[in-house]
Amino acid sequence: MWYDDYKAEGSWSVLWSGYVLCGHCEGICKIGSNCPVCGNEPFSLQQHQHRADFKEPVVSETHMGAEGRYEDWLYLQMLEREWKRPVPTVDRLSEPDPTRQPSARAAIVVLFWSYFETRIERLLRAGMRNIPPRLVEDTLQRYTSIGSRLDRLYRVLFETTYGEDLCDLGFNDVRLHLTEVQKRRNSFAHGDPAAIDDALVVAVVENLEREHESWIAVFNRRLAHS
Repeated sequence: MWYDDYKAEGSWSVLWSGYVLCGHCEGICKIGSNCPVCGNEPFSLQQHQHRADFKEPVVSETHMGAEGRYEDWLYLQMLEREWKRPVPTVDRLSEPDPTRQPSARAAIVVLFWSYFETRIERLLRAGMRNIPPRLVEDTLQRYTSIGSRLDRLYRVLFETTYGEDLCDLGFNDVRLHLTEVQKRRNSFAHGDPAAIDDALVVAVVENLEREHESWIAVFNRRLAHS
């Protein structure tokens, strides 16, 4: 899987490594590349020598990471922990019908969807960054469900949907994947535990990097038009 390419770098939170916020427009850009939103030149990675207290330490430039908050790293670490956690063959839930058993790692799907919802809220807030804060909070309270935010609120703000943005940017596979995850996560939450099976868990993990890249692409697109 994708994480095999990052074994030397450790945790799955490496997905946020190598990205920084543009100091000009707050777009998300890769270190060493122009900002995809405003075209601002890459950040300098040059080291500087400073003189202080009769010493001349060498200091590297630092830049703001692209994650929105510490929890962005934490969610990825939690997903990794659940994926790597050994699951005994006898670890079954108390559902009497064996055909209604969820995956032993069903928590991965629930965790992923929670993480996805936080990033959608971040995207929407970025799209409303020129709107008074009280109006932003009122709008988000009016559209509390993720379904309404991905469709109705998204149309109000951007005259399109999140899924259409994904398609336009070449991520139709991610759109289909998220649609399936949302449908089955909802079924799980409304009385069908078997909706989250092993295949869905594997699909969520396999697509984690691709989905991460697609969200960044949409975030930058919406930031450019806000």
